[in-house]
Amino acid sequence: MVNPQPEVISLSQKLIRRKSVTPDDDGCQQVISHLLSNSGFEILHQRIENVDNFFAWHGDSGDIGLLFVGHTDVVPSGDEKLWESPPFAAEIKKGELIGRGAADMKSSVAAFVLAAKNFVNQFPQHKGKLAVMLTSDEEGEAINGIQKFMPIIAKQHLFDFCLVGEPSSSETLGDIARIGRRGSLHVQITIHGKQGHVAYPENAVNPVFISADFIRDLSKQSWDKGNEDFPPTSFQISSVRTSTNVSNIIPGDLIIEANFRYNPESNEISLIRQIRQLLEKHNLKNAIKTNLSGKPFYSTSKRLKNALSDAIRETVQKDVEFNTAGGTSDGRFIAPFGIDVVEFGLINKTIHQINERVDVDDIVNLEKIYFKVIENILNK
Repeated sequence: MVNPQPEVISLSQKLIRRKSVTPDDDGCQQVISHLLSNSGFEILHQRIENVDNFFAWHGDSGDIGLLFVGHTDVVPSGDEKLWESPPFAAEIKKGELIGRGAADMKSSVAAFVLAAKNFVNQFPQHKGKLAVMLTSDEEGEAINGIQKFMPIIAKQHLFDFCLVGEPSSSETLGDIARIGRRGSLHVQITIHGKQGHVAYPENAVNPVFISADFIRDLSKQSWDKGNEDFPPTSFQISSVRTSTNVSNIIPGDLIIEANFRYNPESNEISLIRQIRQLLEKHNLKNAIKTNLSGKPFYSTSKRLKNALSDAIRETVQKDVEFNTAGGTSDGRFIAPFGIDVVEFGLINKTIHQINERVDVDDIVNLEKIYFKVIENILNK
């Protein structure tokens, strides 16, 4: 007799088979809604513009509240001919589940949804509130997802802790969890010269030439020293272009697109102040535009970290390392509400790649870890 497939694997496959390329949910949240409502969870669906958002909760947060956060959207699959199996077929080969979103992050969603469902089935009178929040706008612009949805939820629901199911593990399940993230600040710097004909440079000011020393100084600038938990702030130029693309015109402007990944020792004001000081040093006429996509956050709660580390150690016999590496996540929209945020999920080696995959046993163990975290928070 063939052993039945674990429910968490079947649910992972069911979600992967829905082609929910951002911002499309393609019915993933309805599948999850059906599962959780049958176990007594209250459900809220909220569509904002073209984005589907979902919130399910059970219990009362008068004692304590634990929130799981994830996303049902995925990045495009790329050239499907390069995949060893169709990206939305969710095939299992040699013990690995292959498909777009397998690691980032439909398997994690399946794991914490079933952990929550099974916990409520086993402990229907649990203390505190247990909730799940999902969006179909994490891989895209991340405007109409958790950023707008969380303020709506926070009016009526309080939480102490949040576990985001992003793929944090590096080499093996449980080796790394994130207890914070750097902030992300996009900057556009326009250097003004004077447009003219290339044959008459004496009548023009080439913004490319006058910006050269400024760009060199940007590359050498020490923005801060970081701290015990965060590395020094990083500044990278992603694009340099001029205001014209005609070969016989000296451009009037040079436009620099750049990004800061910054730690709590800096902020938007201090970073832009340093840019302005460099611009003044080189006597450059300029204009600056900024877009703050997320402030840095850091979890100070020992309770959530201990609950997770104990669950990992008990399940996979590994001591987890907590750090603040990586890019931004939806955790940046949760932390400002005074909620301690930790990110933990599957191995991230193949996320966004052709043949994205995860180990089936890791998915099963991840559900066990999430279940133990819930127990450690709500039952102790």
